[in-house]
Amino acid sequence: MLSSILFKSIFKDLAILLLRVFTGALLIHHGFEKLNDINNFADAFVRPLHLPFPVTLSYIAAASEIFGSWSLIIGLGTRLGASAILGTMSVAIYHALVTSGFNIYLLELLALYFASAISIILLGPGKFSADYLVNEIFINKLNPIRSESKQKTINRVDPKKKNIISKKSNQDKNFAFPFSSFLSSQ
Repeated sequence: MLSSILFKSIFKDLAILLLRVFTGALLIHHGFEKLNDINNFADAFVRPLHLPFPVTLSYIAAASEIFGSWSLIIGLGTRLGASAILGTMSVAIYHALVTSGFNIYLLELLALYFASAISIILLGPGKFSADYLVNEIFINKLNPIRSESKQKTINRVDPKKKNIISKKSNQDKNFAFPFSSFLSSQ
């Protein structure tokens, strides 16, 4: 009984929701700080890396943190927003390593944001997200061809084997490439 309580999928979806919302809410102010003095940010963080168009790249970094954070909080385009955050955190980690070496005090927050973004990309947005609602309402419910083909396949199979087929299709979802659909719930 305890295992059925601990391993319900609602807890996994709740954990993903907490990860998404806290990551987005804590990261969004970094994007707004960049916009406050974009030239200072470009001078301090982009120019030392000798990247071209430092002010433009600074605006891109700020936009990816702001829009990526909103996409995590709302859960709409979650994997795309997490990918934008992952790219920004990759450059930030590279900057920290190049300018300060392996300084754990500079790297710890960047590494946490990096790990959160990768986790969200791999796990998906979960059931408590706008992506899940869009997928359920517009893609699964309003696409009669897709639902009919699934139903015909299940109806042709022996009733005893239906349960095995549904378990197997759920196992196949676990090994799907995470970028196969940015609006998928799993």
